[in-house]
Amino acid sequence: MKLLTRFIPLLMLAIFALLLGLWAGLLRLGWSLPAFPNLTLAHGPLMVSGFLGVLIPLERAVAIRQRWMFLVPILTGLGWMGLLIAPGVGELLLTLGSLGTLAILIVMVRREPHIHTITVAFGALAWVIGNLLWVSGLPIYQIVTWWMAFLILTIGGERLEINRVLRTSPVQIRIFILGMAALFAGAMLAVFNLDGGARLSGLSMLVLSLWFLKNDLARLNIQHANPLTRYIAICLFSGFIWLGVGGVLQLSVGATYAGPYYDAVLHVVFLGFVMSMIFGHAPIIFPAILGVPINFHPAFYGHLVLLHLSLLLRVAGDLTDQLEIRRLGGLLNEVAILLFLGMTVYSIIKGKG
Repeated sequence: MKLLTRFIPLLMLAIFALLLGLWAGLLRLGWSLPAFPNLTLAHGPLMVSGFLGVLIPLERAVAIRQRWMFLVPILTGLGWMGLLIAPGVGELLLTLGSLGTLAILIVMVRREPHIHTITVAFGALAWVIGNLLWVSGLPIYQIVTWWMAFLILTIGGERLEINRVLRTSPVQIRIFILGMAALFAGAMLAVFNLDGGARLSGLSMLVLSLWFLKNDLARLNIQHANPLTRYIAICLFSGFIWLGVGGVLQLSVGATYAGPYYDAVLHVVFLGFVMSMIFGHAPIIFPAILGVPINFHPAFYGHLVLLHLSLLLRVAGDLTDQLEIRRLGGLLNEVAILLFLGMTVYSIIKGKG
């Protein structure tokens, strides 16, 4: 198959944001690395609004193929670069990029006014609201629930679309809608009452975790004969478990502003859940963007297992307040992500051949 090279520059905008976000993460953990102004503080925005803020609208733009849509990942790409040079300008560009993503989703909802597209659109709206509050001066710890909602709603809507083949019962669909609505409401409440918002978000994540474990196609595909399908299912199923762990932590801890519990809650969701979803969806997303298949190799399980084991180590360090264990776990988290990138590039090159 022919590699679609015209999308590679936009894809690289996402990859560079991820790499810089990983670098900033190690700095925040206390590893001694070269640094430059604004990098450390940009860790979260680089990972959410930089990496995924480029990748998600790029995937949508490639699918719909309306030219204006490709301006959106360019905006978010310029935005994350702006964070490192002129943070105020970068925040503004990322906010404009999130508005552009919402515009893309509105087009999708008008074409397909279904629950799954509406859910993803509410995810984009959560990103917009979070970014607007960020630009207005609210600290990240107070608006990060909006960024969580952005990614959980986006992933949840995509999974609901794929799960249509299972003909999910109306009762289960109503439970899904209530869970997603509670997540959005939790983000809203956190602006005024951080503790209450965190606990409501935690409850919704626990409910959604249990919902996906029961209703998602991954449950059936774990024993699928095709090795790639089985690998994807294991990635997704393990991610749903981490979402539940994040929900339990949020419910137990409530409001967090900084420190080890804050680190545990955020990374259980953003690494355990979101990154597992990325590992699992990469064999679908990258072929859609680049036009070449990903050839599965059993070595893919290496970065998946390392991600989960290292996250367990990191969370153990957080919950027992042992900084060195947390630092080691964080380092291995990043090694797992780099291995994932390396294996993905290798399999794409092999698929092109």
